[in-house]
Amino acid sequence: MNTQSLVSAQGLSRSYGATPAVQSVNLELRQGEVLGLLGPNGAGKTTTLRMLAGCLAPSQGQVRIKGVDMASDPAQAKRQLGYLPERPPLYPELTVDEYLKFCARLHRIPARDRAGAVSSAKDDCGLLDVGQRLIGNLSKGYQQRVGIAQAILHRPDVVILDEPTVGLDPNQIREIRSLITRLGAQHSVLLSSHILTEIQATCSRVMIINRGRVVLDRSMDAIADESMAQAIIVGLNSPPAESPCTQMAAVPGVKKAESLGANMWRLHCDAGADPRAAFAEHAATHRWGLFELHSSQRTLEDIFAELTTHASAPEAA
Repeated sequence: MNTQSLVSAQGLSRSYGATPAVQSVNLELRQGEVLGLLGPNGAGKTTTLRMLAGCLAPSQGQVRIKGVDMASDPAQAKRQLGYLPERPPLYPELTVDEYLKFCARLHRIPARDRAGAVSSAKDDCGLLDVGQRLIGNLSKGYQQRVGIAQAILHRPDVVILDEPTVGLDPNQIREIRSLITRLGAQHSVLLSSHILTEIQATCSRVMIINRGRVVLDRSMDAIADESMAQAIIVGLNSPPAESPCTQMAAVPGVKKAESLGANMWRLHCDAGADPRAAFAEHAATHRWGLFELHSSQRTLEDIFAELTTHASAPEAA
């Protein structure tokens, strides 16, 4: 993979009055990457994307698109971008073809190339059969496709998509995910979501934002490797009456224990440890009534919950 940096943000911050929305975000998007910006509602994802797209000025920090500073030369920087906001900028009274031709003029595509650009974008987005239909009469899924088509008309190096599957039904979500995967073969894509499965299905790298700060920036491969870190799920019919988590954590190789309810616990293990045999022996000795014991893996959902439900310091990539 070419490792050229297409989007670079350093120290990106934005406040609304005295309220900080984004704080000191550093972000790199390299050629060929599909980067997922993940976070709970209100984490600062949309504000970050608006600053990267040049739609919102940062309070502090710098954005460069292919080395061009967004503040000093916004027109040149934006030529390298395609942007789909959370609410697609559509005109429901226009047909798909009319709208895309209008967008082609806005993108300053030469007149001789517009028909080809519109046809190519429609082909990529599965819109060839709806060119003459009014946008207002299309389903939500097809309207999202039209929004993505306008973002890629001018074949930018970088495509930014803000919550591209919000409000769609399961079949439409699968179609848009498939489209994003295809786009990733031709463009570098930055998309935001609070849906974990969406990030896992489409992205090569994930960045988690919480309370306006980056708390994780990892490749999906690295997360998959980390997910192999072992935890153990145990079920006890007669658990310790007092401080059960503390007593379970006293077993050699167990770092901590957490209750899952219904007489189930998750045991987090020390690095490289497999305390299943020791725990089974300990449970038998203390008559805890062990009825279930099996290994588990730390998933992206677990990581997300850990980083967004507690105050977390920013974590390096």
